[in-house]
Amino acid sequence: MASDAAFKDHFSTQADAYARYRPSYPPALFDWLAEVSPSRGCAWDCATGNGQAAVELARHFARVIATDASEKQIRSAFAHPHVRYHVAPAESPEIDDGSVDLVTVAQAIHWFDLPAFYRQADRVLRPGGILAVWAYGLFHSTPRADEIVRHLYTDIVGPYWPPDRAMIERGYADVHLPFEPVPAPPFQMRLDWSVDDLVGYLGTWSSTQAFKNDRGYDPVDQVRDDLVRAWEAGTRTATWDLIVKVARKPDG
Repeated sequence: MASDAAFKDHFSTQADAYARYRPSYPPALFDWLAEVSPSRGCAWDCATGNGQAAVELARHFARVIATDASEKQIRSAFAHPHVRYHVAPAESPEIDDGSVDLVTVAQAIHWFDLPAFYRQADRVLRPGGILAVWAYGLFHSTPRADEIVRHLYTDIVGPYWPPDRAMIERGYADVHLPFEPVPAPPFQMRLDWSVDDLVGYLGTWSSTQAFKNDRGYDPVDQVRDDLVRAWEAGTRTATWDLIVKVARKPDG
């Protein structure tokens, strides 16, 4: 989140819903990140949003600094005794030089001024420290539900996606971390959802909010009945494949 002037705030309006409906990242991801980190003293979770990654990091690290440029997101974040939340853009955190073992960015690096953020990551990471970024695209459930969600994503709210979102569509192929790559194993998120959970999640999309602001009504209403029929009664499993990129700062 580039600076106070250029901060691309797509989520503050729906911060409470974001905290309630966004999927949680798999614990195995954080287990692995802790294993490849040089030590477990301090982690910086940048663009923390509701803090879901920060509190998972706190299971492994003695101290977690969690920053976000959105004050409303910080106010909605999950409290944890080992996590300190601060309102700060990705490109200018108040973190000491060489004090961090791990920097993480979950579902957000596509919003950043990348060269400026990379300079900060290089500054705050200790030698051998890890920079890890990840993201996810559309989930998968049943073929019919997937078809309806794709229709919403592409045909209804498609014009309202910020251009930066295309980086996720390209699988972060154009995200080139500034250090030595570290191959990551595959990770997947899974949730058992009711149809109300599904609808709530679709309401957290930045494109959904932009559509509502422009047209004055909720675009999810156009597909809600179809989703209810496709989801049927009870819960269904939704899965997301994570795009994970990791790099290690040189020791020397």
